[in-house]
Amino acid sequence: MSYAPHLEVARAAADAAAALIRKAYRGQFDVQLKADASPVTEVDIAAEKIIRDTLSAAFPDHAHYGEELGRGDTDAEYLWLIDPIDGTKAFVRGYPMFSVQIALMHRGELVMGVSCAPCWNGSGETAWAVKGEGAWLDGERIHVSTIDTLAKATLSTGNLATLAASPDWAKLGRLIPKLHRIRGYADFLHYHLLASGRIDAVIESDLNILDIAALTVIVREAGGVITQLDGGPIGLGTTSVLASNGRVNVW
Repeated sequence: MSYAPHLEVARAAADAAAALIRKAYRGQFDVQLKADASPVTEVDIAAEKIIRDTLSAAFPDHAHYGEELGRGDTDAEYLWLIDPIDGTKAFVRGYPMFSVQIALMHRGELVMGVSCAPCWNGSGETAWAVKGEGAWLDGERIHVSTIDTLAKATLSTGNLATLAASPDWAKLGRLIPKLHRIRGYADFLHYHLLASGRIDAVIESDLNILDIAALTVIVREAGGVITQLDGGPIGLGTTSVLASNGRVNVW
């Protein structure tokens, strides 16, 4: 099956949301705290509405699971996973480590993803992938690195609070001295870097599926491997990630 029409609409939705976000960036907007104490802005809500409206106009029978506007039928044949601003804390504080994340799950499988960082490096960047068709970054085909030893590998970490409170924290401590480099690029950026061969692995212990659904497809289609930290498959209940180029054994 071709998902080309779905990709076209998802990219249009991401572009529309990105245009709204760019206009609001470093401006004045209302900020509220959600039940988990994470921020949400009027821009998050407006961006998700634009995305949903764009998707619904093309695919009125598809279900949506969004960060701000609710979770539809997650058992639907077609389920769109939407995070209008992944990295709202960065957006609120005025630094460009945030992105629009849109993914499509078909019959329970992630098959398409768009990751758009509207303000990164000034002009922004967008990565996308469709199952079986490779991964792309701003129109160029991308691939993971060929690094195959820890001594040459660069690892990027994201949120680590749960890992830090677990017995596996010591495992990370034993790993770090064996690496060439460790950094904390986080959010969309370390997945874009991994998929394009500029770093070699990513570890995160505190996230949700909306943060990484699109990025999962992109990493896989670039030749990488992505699972939960315990090796389990990525799914709607995912809260951690271990991603790599598939050649270097980091965990």
